[in-house]
Amino acid sequence: MKKGLIGKKVGMTQIFDETGKVIPVTVVEAGPCTVTQIKTMENDGYEAIQVGFGDVKVSRVNKPMKGHFDKADVAPKKTLKEFRLESIDGIEVGNILKADTFEVGEIVDVKGTSKGHGTAGAIKRWNFSRLRMSHGTGPNHRHAGSLGACSSPSRVFKGKKMAGHYGHETVTVQNLKVAKVDAENNLIAIKGAIPGPKGGIVVIADAVKA
Repeated sequence: MKKGLIGKKVGMTQIFDETGKVIPVTVVEAGPCTVTQIKTMENDGYEAIQVGFGDVKVSRVNKPMKGHFDKADVAPKKTLKEFRLESIDGIEVGNILKADTFEVGEIVDVKGTSKGHGTAGAIKRWNFSRLRMSHGTGPNHRHAGSLGACSSPSRVFKGKKMAGHYGHETVTVQNLKVAKVDAENNLIAIKGAIPGPKGGIVVIADAVKA
């Protein structure tokens, strides 16, 4: 990985390219992120940087984390994330990373937490078809149907698609294109949709499969 940022999903909108074509984009408030720690081969066995995003009151930080931020001489941050970079040369604790870390046209991966739907039925969770609404199905129009054979194997197989908890999972969308960068306001417009609700925390990084 060459670079990465933590951001907050603002919402979706659309922009127009030079030919007048509409591009659906998701706007992300990417940064400013502060480098809070540098991991080195000598101390930690690998090289990486720890980045913080979003200011938080000192009273909301526990003592170990307060000591961590005091050691780095940076204001307490709400979200911390580690990035393993190809090289950490020239990066120092306290450096500020902004939206202009990325450029228009770059391919990125975006990781976020998907919207939570609580406990959902098989139709909503797995896109099952409902049973017929006419005679013969009784009140069970949206039930999942048969779960398996009876006497053999006398159990439900692991991984069976059933009703249950839906959403609120870590999701990564790969190979998205940076459509626009507003460095002054720390905004990045990414073509397409990204996981999570408005206001959700996302991580933008170089695409691993580009």
